[in-house]
Amino acid sequence: MTAWTLAQRATKMNPSVIREILKVTEQPGIISLAGGLPAPQTFPVAQFAQAAAAVLERDGAAALQYAASEGYAPLRQAVADLLPWDVHPDQVLITTGSQQALDLVAKVLIDPGSRVLVETPTYLGALQAFAPMEPQVVAVDSDDDGVHIEDLAAKAGSGAAKARFLYVLPNFQNPTGRTMTEARRQQLVERAAELDLPLLEDNPYGELWFDQPPPAPLAARNPEGTLYMGSFSKVLAPGLRLGYLVAPRALYPKLLQAKQAADLHTPSFNQRLVAEVLQGGFLERHVPAIRQLYQRQCQAMLAALQQHLAPLGVTWNRPAGGMFLWLRLPEGMDALALLPRAVEQHVAFVPGAAFYAEGGDARTLRLSFVTATEAQIHTGIAALATAIRSGA
Repeated sequence: MTAWTLAQRATKMNPSVIREILKVTEQPGIISLAGGLPAPQTFPVAQFAQAAAAVLERDGAAALQYAASEGYAPLRQAVADLLPWDVHPDQVLITTGSQQALDLVAKVLIDPGSRVLVETPTYLGALQAFAPMEPQVVAVDSDDDGVHIEDLAAKAGSGAAKARFLYVLPNFQNPTGRTMTEARRQQLVERAAELDLPLLEDNPYGELWFDQPPPAPLAARNPEGTLYMGSFSKVLAPGLRLGYLVAPRALYPKLLQAKQAADLHTPSFNQRLVAEVLQGGFLERHVPAIRQLYQRQCQAMLAALQQHLAPLGVTWNRPAGGMFLWLRLPEGMDALALLPRAVEQHVAFVPGAAFYAEGGDARTLRLSFVTATEAQIHTGIAALATAIRSGA
């Protein structure tokens, strides 16, 4: 039997807790409140069918051919036009989902032992993308308003130990659903500039607001000091695997080289398909329906939580958009230990500890309200209450 020798970085690669839990949700009868999967009924299937026919008829050969690593020029222009600050399409790099954007940034900016700052808690997929580059990941204290500015300054480091960047999700954060306030955003950008600390801003959920849009992006306040990530997964369809990076010009060439080495280019057909669908202001008509659906589902979950979990001492936040709620179990409980009991009751969630870079709060868990129906949400929360009582 051949003995394969793994690279040292391979030991840093770990399975996604969420992806492993999603396997459980495939069991018959399980109500999944776990994965952050967009509601399938929001996918504009008819528009994609029309766009596919138009793209193939008009320039099918080009759509099926190799293409530029930077991305399809009309799509890069469309991304630049969508953003609320002055962005040139030459700054836009189309990626194979925003997860690839995280991977490219990690390859370009992280050396073994480099300090990288993240929120507390933070997106699990980012921790996975950074891990093979062997950084020192440092969690910055955070609250409902965002990262603590003074703790950020204390942990930013200096000289050779200065942090390479702070990774942050200001809008309807995954996993907590919180949104960084206007005041905290401005403080963060100003202090980061004083510290010469680059920001990596991830914004996959920013268009999914309920009553009012979130404050302006960090990148709009300091474009030269911020790498901005976006995605079409939550507003169109995740199966397209289309995301993008908006980079300062000084950094763009290295990100492009990393992209070339990774996959040459994101599928040309998918890019042309989205560019076709975006014409005529489609998102302005399409996204409001997603917001209304998700707001109803969020309200249904909040009502179910109040009915079934408030009497048990469980606490939670009230997100103003996005896809997630963040819960905290009563003293002495462990969400990871609760999960198998919940599955026995035919409901699944994601334990919160996996989202912490430096050891997490075992009492926390993440719920997603966007894939299940309102009826399933009520049934699932009642089942979760039964599981909690069974372990009390």
